[in-house]
Amino acid sequence: MRTIRLAYRDHDRTPVIYCIKAMAERHYGVSVEVLHIEERREFEAALFNRSCDAIIEHTEYLHAEAARGPKVTFFCAPQIHRGLRLVVPQSFTAVDQLRGKSMAVRDLGRPFAITLWLRKMGLERDVQTIIIKDKEIGRWQQWKKVASGECAACFVAPIYLPAALAAGLKTFPVDEAEIVSNFAQACLSSFAAENPALMKDYLKAVIHALALLIYRREEALEIAAGEPMRLMKITDLAELRRQVDSIAEMLQVRPYPTVEAIVNSNEIAAHEYGSGVDNPLTLWDLHWVKELEDEGFIDGLLLQLSRRT
Repeated sequence: MRTIRLAYRDHDRTPVIYCIKAMAERHYGVSVEVLHIEERREFEAALFNRSCDAIIEHTEYLHAEAARGPKVTFFCAPQIHRGLRLVVPQSFTAVDQLRGKSMAVRDLGRPFAITLWLRKMGLERDVQTIIIKDKEIGRWQQWKKVASGECAACFVAPIYLPAALAAGLKTFPVDEAEIVSNFAQACLSSFAAENPALMKDYLKAVIHALALLIYRREEALEIAAGEPMRLMKITDLAELRRQVDSIAEMLQVRPYPTVEAIVNSNEIAAHEYGSGVDNPLTLWDLHWVKELEDEGFIDGLLLQLSRRT
């Protein structure tokens, strides 16, 4: 069986990763070797030292790498929003109330995306962003600065919301700035060129996994209840379901990025890594996804899943 080595950093991603692995091995003759590389520098070196073949998250640094010369290929974008929730006090009624105030911003996971959101809301010049490090307050615990009154708002990933809501805060609906977000994948351009058939079959597995998570949630949960549940340190199936639901609601079966998402991601790279590329569209190769769509693979898959019991 052909193999692709897929690297990731955050165990929160494993429900999607292991669904991809299962679909690849059950249906498309591709063995997915899942590699957890947590340390940032080691992860960012993995493609270039051939420790892995593809990565499934934390891709912004590749814009800066490409600006320096290495050829990389982004090939799918299953999510084009961070999927975060704006957390505010109960008295909050409009985003305009943020003017002249501050937002608590997590130090990890593309903090500059919050600036892009403020720009979209017309608030970039009127709201101060304060970086609150996870290691100082806890993972995704920036809401504590809102509860204390030190900040007016923050964004929180859905799977970490319960504690914020239990503290008396609420979520406020807002549109996010589009970015190439969780589960986007990339590889070296040389790997893609040398393995075109493998790439296409692997993309079949990716799309199949996305469809499974969206339209056949119970089957996806069976997969997530294995190794992902252990890695995420979840012991309650109801909590696993809640977290998988929060992941699946942001996925798209046809994993195309948007121009806005590509441009914004390049600006994030320029801000956080010191450089981006002149034309970020040149980093993308979506012909495998387009071929599968044009050939009717995606529509056929969705029809097949709708008929299953």
